[in-house]
Amino acid sequence: MRLAAIDIGTNSLHMIVVRVRPDLSFEIIDREKEMIRLGAGGLDGRALTPEAMVAALLVLSKFARLAESHGVDEIVAVATSAIREAENGGEFLQAAAEQTGIRVRVISGTEEARLIHLAALYGVNVPGDAVVVIDIGGGSVEISRSTGTNVEIGESFKLGVIRLTERYVKSDPLAPRDARKIVKRIDSDAGACLAQIAHAGFNRVIGTSGTITSLGAVAAAAEGRTADNSLRNRRVTVKQLQRVRKQILASTLEQRLRIPGLDPRRADLAPAGVVLLETLLRRLGADEMTLCGYSLREGLVLDFIARHRRRIAQVDLYPEVRRRSVMELAERCHYSAEHAGQVARLALSLFDQTRGTHGLSDRHREWLEYAALLHDIGVHISYDRHHKHTCYLIKNGELRGFEPDEIETIALVARYHRRATPDLRHDDYASLGRTRRRTIATLAAILRLCESLDRSYAQIVTVVKLDDRGADATLQLRTTGDAELEIWAAMRHAAPFERLIGKPLRFDAGGHTYGEQPHETPRIPGKAVRRRGDRRVGKNDPAGPPREMAERGRPPRVPHRMELVHPRQGGHQGRKEEERPDADDLQPAARDGLR
Repeated sequence: MRLAAIDIGTNSLHMIVVRVRPDLSFEIIDREKEMIRLGAGGLDGRALTPEAMVAALLVLSKFARLAESHGVDEIVAVATSAIREAENGGEFLQAAAEQTGIRVRVISGTEEARLIHLAALYGVNVPGDAVVVIDIGGGSVEISRSTGTNVEIGESFKLGVIRLTERYVKSDPLAPRDARKIVKRIDSDAGACLAQIAHAGFNRVIGTSGTITSLGAVAAAAEGRTADNSLRNRRVTVKQLQRVRKQILASTLEQRLRIPGLDPRRADLAPAGVVLLETLLRRLGADEMTLCGYSLREGLVLDFIARHRRRIAQVDLYPEVRRRSVMELAERCHYSAEHAGQVARLALSLFDQTRGTHGLSDRHREWLEYAALLHDIGVHISYDRHHKHTCYLIKNGELRGFEPDEIETIALVARYHRRATPDLRHDDYASLGRTRRRTIATLAAILRLCESLDRSYAQIVTVVKLDDRGADATLQLRTTGDAELEIWAAMRHAAPFERLIGKPLRFDAGGHTYGEQPHETPRIPGKAVRRRGDRRVGKNDPAGPPREMAERGRPPRVPHRMELVHPRQGGHQGRKEEERPDADDLQPAARDGLR
């Protein structure tokens, strides 16, 4: 499975693209970052500037295209303090969804601290240790403590480097009195939390974020080390950091741009950043800090993995996104996998055997399979009218990889697996073009028959073979047991399939043939015998003109104890569907919970 994780911060926008391994670890296969300072001027309840919003939306558009190029299965995007506090943050989120398709979730400071802590523990080996994690962002600072994997303290403070710079950095170099004001603000906001953590004790401090790694790079460069990815998991002592502080606070912006290891894009923020970090470490009583390259975006990935283990496993099982999204919807609705799979297998077999009649393509075959897999998910809402519930759930189930017309077609095919057949009085069906109506009627006829062939939910029918005998057709069934319940149900629902193939259908199971029963009214060659209450074939039957056929008799006696609830003896396709009980609701009394 591939994921994209996006962190919309006050200072920067970050995205990583990862591949999740079967063992639920992950590897980063691409990353992007843009420093646009979205929150500059927009903190403390002020509005984001139009320029910053436009720049951020352009970056998100680029991120969306990059994610698409990698074929990601999911984009997880969050926004932090800049959007949390801005008076027009909601406007930005709406614009992001409309212009880029990325739905951004605003997270609390506490949740941000938790996710960052997850990432730090993943990136640094600290088995069982008491660990403190510090993340310095543009608008806020997150501080957390854990023992093992249990995060005991997680706090967020409005002490980010952009916020402190805008409020306290009034000169260049930073005046000592302004540095003292920053320290005083840190003690005021975070002093109690730092004292609590110091009292509880810890084995290691881990520092994440661009500000911390940039200051770590300056410390490493001062000792002649290369400022590159080798900084990850490198330890920086408080004494080293104090020397970095002295150097930065004595430098002008122009001089800071030439300091080895310092990211030039952070040069104006470095004075507030180094005062902040050094003060936090001193208040904790720490001697050193371990640098970590993982932060909020990696935490998003880890959190997603923890919450979606089954879905991730399905990605390996169903690599194709369309099939995977169908199976996810089916499982969310607690479908009967055995019954749905059986109906799908039988339906595909009949589709293939009737290709010469219906002339549909492999894409239509795929729609039939997905409709068969989903046909009963409406039971998740209620058994009554579950065919209509199924239609609603498919239309609103966020199936990925499908065109809207495809989703509607699948929904209607599943909807017509029971009760009424396709009818021009049904608005959703009538609004479609003639070709699509014919397709739906054809696929629904196959699905309806095959659903009946697993009426007992016992998967008794293993093979279906359609034998064209000229005047009629025989559906030969290979079974593993008594299939009279399936045959009884199939005979009741065979009429649409008979219209499809243009001839009567008989059923053969174990050498016994079931079909039209004798009736007191004789057949008249060349004409159809029709009794009151029988279905009239007309313009609302688009699956193809039927051959003239005699009235179907009553179904054979079924050797099971059953409860019959108001069976319906006939109906007209042109009549609006009635919601009274149907013989479909016949349940074998010995089997509970079949539906």
